This record gives sequence, structure tokens and C-alpha cells, in this order.
Amino acid sequence: MQNHPIPSVTDPLQYRAIGLVRGIYKPQDDDTFTRGALIDSKGNEIDSVVLGRVITLIRNHVPLEKPHLWVVYPRCRNNQNLHLQITGIWEPSTLKKDLLDSEGLNENSGFKGDSDSLLEGDDYFSIRGELIFTKPEEKDVVIKIRQKPRSQQKKALPFKLNLKGEVPINYLKHFISLNVRRVDYQLLIEDFQIIGPLSKQQINNKSKKILKNKN
Repeated sequence: MQNHPIPSVTDPLQYRAIGLVRGIYKPQDDDTFTRGALIDSKGNEIDSVVLGRVITLIRNHVPLEKPHLWVVYPRCRNNQNLHLQITGIWEPSTLKKDLLDSEGLNENSGFKGDSDSLLEGDDYFSIRGELIFTKPEEKDVVIKIRQKPRSQQKKALPFKLNLKGEVPINYLKHFISLNVRRVDYQLLIEDFQIIGPLSKQQINNKSKKILKNKN
């Protein structure tokens, strides 16, 4: 069992977009529990959905009237608005392992670790992908993320994340790892590391590897 909700990188060219947001999850209504909003301490309501593997955990064991630290996948709706996919909750002090066992769940159900304390703090995001647009004077950055397909029948399309920060234009078409912080409805770059340039062949090979690993 891991002691951190964000796994360690296993491949230098490993794409990902994952983060931690503290807030109260408010379902749209009783009939559509999986769609709603995360409300942070400032009252910002971020459009959110709950992914299937943690629905039972949340319904039965998480008091929704209280704020929690959620593990989320960020997306940008209409290439602008921040949207979150809730994939887990980080609260080991209250979500004990025997509680999960009683539900027939395991460590892949959104619960990992045994300590609530995280060095990165709330609203931290780890973003890794291809830099496809940057305009330093406007602090606009766009990263393309490639993801594993959820099934053999469906091809997973890459998606783009809009970030705010300054990355030099000469790093276009480079693979980049970024530490990002959510502020209200924006994802702000705190720092980044250039992993290296991406050739078309590298991108194609990476896509094939993702498909092979999935199968």
C-alpha cells in the first residue's frame, strides 16, 4: 500500500495529470450523485464528477457535509473551464483499511497510505506531457496529455490542459514535467523541468507502448 496519493514516476516520458483539492463535494442531486461540484474554502464551485470505483466508498463512509482532500484528474472543458474528475480521497486517519475490507474494496479504490500529512499541501498538481503552446508574455501554456485507453475497444484521445505561467517558446515540442498549484479556477505553474525534445517517432512509439501495456 502506497503512502502517497500521487504515485512515483516510473518512466521519464510518463504522461499524467493528477492533483489534490480540498473541499466539500456537493452532488447535483440525489439522482445524479456522480455529478456535482467541489466547493473550496473560498466558496469556489468547481464542476466535478465522481469516477465509478470510489462511488461506494464515498456514499457509505464519507460525510459530505465536511471538507476532504480529494484526489482528482484535471480537465479543461471547452479548453477553458477547469473540470475535476474525482478518483479518490486522501484521509487515512478516518478511512481505515478494515472499513474498505467491509465494502470489498482494495487499495485501487481510491484509498492509499496511512498518514494524512502531505508535503506538497492542498491544491498541488503533477502535470507531465508535451508542451504544444506557450505565450510567455500572456503567461499562457498548453500541455498535451496522452492517456491509457480504458478498454481495448475504445481509443483514448489525448487531451489538453491550459495552465498559467511562463515557459520559453524554444521548449515547444518538448516533454515537460510541471509542479502546478490551483488558485481558484486556474492552474498556476510553480516550477517545471524539461525532460527533453519529442520527435514524431517518439510520440508514436509512446502511443504504441500505452496501447501495449493496456492490452
